[in-house]
Amino acid sequence: MQIFCQRLKESRLSVGMTQRQIADALSISQPSYIRYENGSSEPTLENLVKIADILDVSVDFLLGRKDY
Repeated sequence: MQIFCQRLKESRLSVGMTQRQIADALSISQPSYIRYENGSSEPTLENLVKIADILDVSVDFLLGRKDY
């Protein structure tokens, strides 16, 4: 889970998006998204795919299965 949190935050910052912008794109609250980044909650499969699309990375990358 730690690698997911790290890659999620790094990917978000690399595309210049705020936590609020990602949360809005997912139709969730900002505190809910913050919990994804700090590891206290996990996104649904649907939101995981949406996050990968928004950040233009693969789900495998976010989950630490691939380094690209």
